[in-house]
Amino acid sequence: MRKIISAITLLSLILPAVAFAQIKDFCTLGSSINYGSIIYSSGIEVWNPDSGVAPANECSTDATVKCKTVEWGTVCLLNTISRIFTWIWAILIAIVGIMIVVGAFNIITAGGAPDKVTAGRNYILYALIGMVVAFFAKAIPAIVSALIR
Repeated sequence: MRKIISAITLLSLILPAVAFAQIKDFCTLGSSINYGSIIYSSGIEVWNPDSGVAPANECSTDATVKCKTVEWGTVCLLNTISRIFTWIWAILIAIVGIMIVVGAFNIITAGGAPDKVTAGRNYILYALIGMVVAFFAKAIPAIVSALIR
């Protein structure tokens, strides 16, 4: 039951952001996206070619400011996923740091009580497991990009 609730919660956080990202005819990339044979640099605007206000230049390997491409939706989707998981990464790393400090504090102040030492070790162990989860969160945009290609 917990897995189902966790999956629903995760989807309810990600799907609105992904849907919102597709409303406009362009997006400004927050990080570099490697899709197909083109590397879209961070900071450029990727436009829908069917939009009447799109810039005249096509995306190529030297796109620096604005470009239009038929793959704009996929590139903007990958950009949104990358931004979401960058925030998740930052939050998880902060939680890991706090848990390590709390675990170390429990061990230092245990005063010989084995249950407090065990609790402190468990905090540190769970923090390390959280660090592994955070590394997977950092890898998810690359995995999604590889699956979409």
